[in-house]
Amino acid sequence: MAKQSLFKEFLGFVKEEKKWWMIPLVTILIVVGFLMVFASSSPLAPFLYPLF
Repeated sequence: MAKQSLFKEFLGFVKEEKKWWMIPLVTILIVVGFLMVFASSSPLAPFLYPLF
């Protein structure tokens, strides 16, 4: 529930302040974060390290 309200609050902020450029930035940061977590706990880690 908290994640959903945080997401709604973020979208409300973006919409109200007209900061649409933040959406791709936040999306890329989340994807990179998931890749880093996946790379550290996966047997495929040696193949993901060259991406960084």
